Amino acid sequence: MGIYAYLRVSTDQQTESGAGMDAQKEACELYAKRMGAEIIEFFKDEGFSGSLPLEKRPNLFNAISVLKKDDILLVAKRDRLGRDLIGVAMIESAVCRKGAKIISAAGEGTENNDPSSILMRRMIDAFSEYERLIIGVRTKAALQSKKKNKERVGYIPFGYKLAKDKIHIEENKKEKDVIKLIQKLKNSGFTIRGIAEELNDTEAFNRNRSKWNHASVHRISKKYAM
Repeated sequence: MGIYAYLRVSTDQQTESGAGMDAQKEACELYAKRMGAEIIEFFKDEGFSGSLPLEKRPNLFNAISVLKKDDILLVAKRDRLGRDLIGVAMIESAVCRKGAKIISAAGEGTENNDPSSILMRRMIDAFSEYERLIIGVRTKAALQSKKKNKERVGYIPFGYKLAKDKIHIEENKKEKDVIKLIQKLKNSGFTIRGIAEELNDTEAFNRNRSKWNHASVHRISKKYAM
């Protein structure tokens, strides 16, 4: 029997209490110590969302690949496997096909396969997915509120700039003039590539004085279509 540990943090969980890499590693090591065993290898997926499928999490895929009959894939908590019921079920199925099993250092009904343990696992997975969905709703609402108040939300769109308070955005007159010029040239029959060439020739450059290409012109003309 070999023990392999899987650790995961997503970009929004790097500093989450109890979910950091160090905390997960410690929990797995303590569990292995209680069993009188050592962890053969740690597999880490950093910056990977729990909603991603198995094939998009390289080190989880690698961890399952090395498992043999009676091996253990150890996690600090089941939500490290994922926060999607179907996704976690597929991961468990892949592990079972190898003749191995998943163990949570937190227990969570993973040490047995009796009906009560299976029910506990399903309930924990369901609550994990519910938590992910709630976080998504709250995040979306917060972003919409910021946009409504003209506060910065990630990348500043072309035609705007960061205000002096470093919180809100305001119109960038120079970039707005470029947008108007793009619209004018398009209405005059210029092709997208022709517009890019005209902008570069007249030095009506893109942000940071970078040159325009057909893709960037197309994106702006489509976003601000009249």
